[in-house]
Order: sequence, then C-alpha cells, then structure tokens
Amino acid sequence: MNLTEVSPVPLAALPLEAYRDHLRLGRGFSDDELQDAVLESTLLAAVSAIETRTGKALLRRSFRLRLDNWEAPGVQSFPRGPVQSVAKVALVQADGSETILADGSYYVLADTFRPGIKAVTSFPQVPNGAFVEIRFDAGYGAQWDAIPDSLAQAVLILAAHFYETRDGLGTRGLPRMVRSLIEMFRDIRVFGGRPR
Repeated sequence: MNLTEVSPVPLAALPLEAYRDHLRLGRGFSDDELQDAVLESTLLAAVSAIETRTGKALLRRSFRLRLDNWEAPGVQSFPRGPVQSVAKVALVQADGSETILADGSYYVLADTFRPGIKAVTSFPQVPNGAFVEIRFDAGYGAQWDAIPDSLAQAVLILAAHFYETRDGLGTRGLPRMVRSLIEMFRDIRVFGGRPR
C-alpha cells in the first residue's frame, strides 16, 4: 500500500493567528512576520503527526492510494478519513493501460474509524505486475473551523511543543495532553483489522 498526498495542506487554512495567541507571542512590532515560516512549519509538522496517529485528514485534500491487491475481494479500507468523495478507482495493467471501475460497481463506506469502499459484487482480480489506483478526497473540511475541537486543540499544543523544542532536546513521543485529546479518534484494530 502506498498513499500519496496529491494536494498539500493549504497554508491559508492554517490557524496562524490562533497559534500566535496560543504561544503568547507579542504583536505590533515591525518584524511580526519574521516568525511565520517557523510557525507554519511547526503547525504542518503537528498536523502530520496528528493525522498519522489518528488516520484522519484534518483539512480536506486529495490523495492517491496504490495497492498491489485488494484488502479483500469485496472491500478496501482507506488509510485516511473521513472520506468525502472517490474520484477514480482503476485497475492499472503492467503496460500502463487502465480499466476504470464504473461508479455503480462500488459504494463508499462512511465509517468513522475504518472508511472504505465496498464492491456491489466483488472487485476484479489484480494480475501480476498490475496495481489498483484509488483517487479520493478526505478531510473534515476546507477550513480550520471544520475540524473537531479536540483535534484542533491537539494540533496547537503539539505545534507549541515543537516550537519550544526546536533544538531537538525535547521529550520523546507525544505530550500526554495531546494523546488524551486524540485518543477517541484513533482506530483500534482488533484481530488484525480484517475487513467487515
């Protein structure tokens, strides 16, 4: 499985002013914007860490999932949710030719923890050398205020932790408060997380 972020986190959607307030940075100075690059990078790092731990895309964007085979004959889970739409499901042959699956041959499983697609009957076999490509959009919304409050707060706390420990001498792992805030969003896979 190979997940590629087709469109990056939009910088304009990051809560830069709320983050400045969270850090209690001064304002009204002529060099206020000098810190913007550092603030953006620590916010992006925190977003990435939270998304990796929860399997949730915070801000809506496009992804490409490449699979060597289906998870099961009739179902495929997504590594990021919440899934907003599926743009394409294709079987790509070794020579690069594509067979695009018809929209009516599958439907989206809008599960909070394990979103996926389910085939109406079954997915086609994947021959040797071929792969499956799925293009989809995932995320809570295009703007920061669409993100659940506890996840948004976890990002601010973790970004502040990254900001304060830029020298690399900080504690290992996520701060306890961040772990508490994201716990309810984590997907706990029992028995290997086999498909339903």
